[in-house]
Amino acid sequence: MLEVSRLEAWYGKSHILHGVDFRVGEGEIVSLLGRNGVGRSTTIKAIMGDVVRSGSVRFKDRELIGLKPHQIAHAGLGYVPENRDIFPTLTVRENLLLGQKSARSGGRFGLQDMFDLFPRLKEREHTPGGVLSGGEQQMLTMCRTLMGDPALMMVDEPTEGLAPKMVELVAELLQRIAARGVAILLVEQKLTIALRISARLYVMGHGRIVFEGTPAALQADAQVRKEWLEV
Repeated sequence: MLEVSRLEAWYGKSHILHGVDFRVGEGEIVSLLGRNGVGRSTTIKAIMGDVVRSGSVRFKDRELIGLKPHQIAHAGLGYVPENRDIFPTLTVRENLLLGQKSARSGGRFGLQDMFDLFPRLKEREHTPGGVLSGGEQQMLTMCRTLMGDPALMMVDEPTEGLAPKMVELVAELLQRIAARGVAILLVEQKLTIALRISARLYVMGHGRIVFEGTPAALQADAQVRKEWLEV
């Protein structure tokens, strides 16, 4: 579904990505791991066209390099940024409706689907987004992205700063989303979550992919974990 090859990216004169290659198949949860500053978030931004990039990003056999971010989103790629970007003065319901795909497009997800996936949003339906907890805001952001009917959703550090109970709820929601046929590219710092819910994992170091494999393969490779993941 998503094929990234020879991906390079820059912030001004700073060369961040150096030939990144990976793929995400239909309905897969694939995690991108690594220490802070190695280029994980930049990889997602490069796919979305938010930074200067070169190489190839093919999504459902369509080349995305050269397209603008809104064109990439319309092609079926959803993006959940780390900062969550909700509208604090709008209610939960209003935030969700802002993400809704045009009714004429026949999207797969509606309000009731979001409330079924995460019942707490139904309980807070008329509550302003700004008074939700951090975990609830994260759920709202993911569900609002789903309202745009993506075939693949890229999620950047969804459990950052959350209480352990909410971390588990986020992991459960990601699995339920994938079960509905939406592929997920997950940038995640918590190794235990990534190992539990991912079909495959990639580890980044110095702007490159340094490991590709299954959760079991990464668990068995103490050298990779020590060199590229452990602090």
